[in-house]
Amino acid sequence: MKGDEPMTHPTVRWPGRDLLAIGDYSADEVRGLLQLALELKESWRRGERAQTLAGRTLAMIFEKPSNRTRVSFDVAMHQLGGHAIYLGPDELGLGVRETAEDVALVLSRYVDAIVIRTFAHGNATTLAHYASVPVINGLDDLHHPCQALADYLTLAERFGGLDALRGLRLAYLGDGNNVCHSLLEAGARLGVHLTVATPLGYEPNAAVWQGAQAVARETGACLSLTDDPVEAVTGAQAVYTDAWTSMGQEDQREIRRKDFAGFQVNAKLLQHSPEAVVLHCLPAHYGEEITSEVAHGERSLLFDQAENRLHAEKAVLVALLP
Repeated sequence: MKGDEPMTHPTVRWPGRDLLAIGDYSADEVRGLLQLALELKESWRRGERAQTLAGRTLAMIFEKPSNRTRVSFDVAMHQLGGHAIYLGPDELGLGVRETAEDVALVLSRYVDAIVIRTFAHGNATTLAHYASVPVINGLDDLHHPCQALADYLTLAERFGGLDALRGLRLAYLGDGNNVCHSLLEAGARLGVHLTVATPLGYEPNAAVWQGAQAVARETGACLSLTDDPVEAVTGAQAVYTDAWTSMGQEDQREIRRKDFAGFQVNAKLLQHSPEAVVLHCLPAHYGEEITSEVAHGERSLLFDQAENRLHAEKAVLVALLP
């Protein structure tokens, strides 16, 4: 049965386990993945080229286009000695040309793990239910776990290690979307003080919020919600934003631009947090949620985040592949 193997820290190994949401992992397990990512990144920089996943194959099901997710997982498998196969919507037609159940059963006979980047979270959970190999959520409309791991890896590097995340003041501005959900779930487990600022009506999913709050009460994290971007960023050590209009929401773009007016991360807003670094998961829509000046300025960690997708996902692959 998938996921039965116990954690063996510091060698983080759960062969066969899925990663569908950060909420499925404990605080110690999230820290373990981040510590492994730090170690793998450092070993690569030292010139070590361990072929940990030699002979392994990763299937990558992509119903949404991608830059970072596709390239980082492909490169991660290559650097670890394995191989990745990209399967776009025209190849599979998940749920149209072929059922998710049959796709899971067939791919489980061929590959050692599956990444899925999709719309409905149910596509990821259905695939995981029927697959006998690990299923990794590369993004869906509810969660983006690999992004959150890369984000907190980036913040740990910036602020002095994993222990520095406890009590770190992070502000998230924008839509209460999949990125926000995974930041909440991971932040609660890491002891982060996270303030989410959204316009009224764009708050995070209630179940995700309540689950993160329950964890925060145990770890000492402080999670708060506001509709005032100035309140959120004042005193923050890091400010995070994401696109106001995600894939599949293009018909809402104009109304969202009006609703999110005032939530742009720009030089004026950052005057309320003069020392804060800035994060964005990319792609950015300059002139909407963030300005190019800030994204490419000296306080920006955007491209460190992008790089750290590779290292965080290497840790996930090493931990989960049998």
